[in-house]
Amino acid sequence: MAETAEERLIIGRIGGPYGIRGWVKIRSFTEPIEGLLDYRNHHIKRKGVWGAVQFEEGRRHGKGLVARLRDVDSRNAAEAVAGCEVAVAAAELPPLREDEFYWHQLQGLEVRCGEELLGRVGHLLETGANDVLVVNPCSGSRDRRQRLIPWLRGGVVTRVNLTEACLDVDWDPEY
Repeated sequence: MAETAEERLIIGRIGGPYGIRGWVKIRSFTEPIEGLLDYRNHHIKRKGVWGAVQFEEGRRHGKGLVARLRDVDSRNAAEAVAGCEVAVAAAELPPLREDEFYWHQLQGLEVRCGEELLGRVGHLLETGANDVLVVNPCSGSRDRRQRLIPWLRGGVVTRVNLTEACLDVDWDPEY
């Protein structure tokens, strides 16, 4: 059975070349950032088409990674993959404890404060103190405002129910 795009999760983006021997800079979306290299089956999206790739080697470099892909052995070849997204199959993600969630699981959840719908989680922001839910207005939401709500379990975020696709918050709807 062919893998669909919905089953892939973007875990990084290839930047520009690093040196002249085909190495590339990578912005990793994993934590820790080196975790991107731990997966076995990577894919990159080149010219709108997903294709399998293999990382031969890689390491942390500054705030990102540098790596060498199989069959990318020159600066020109590295330039050809610059800007490509790096993905893995969702099934390859390690299991989490019952009270943990991957960001992609939270995206699209309805955010409720009591019986009031505030919107849906569009994406999350990583900040120094804590992550932040970006809640976008949706059909039936209280108003048309975007809200930034801190991801503080047990304080602000009181319940997450993936089955019901909702998230309850203790948050002043005026903010």
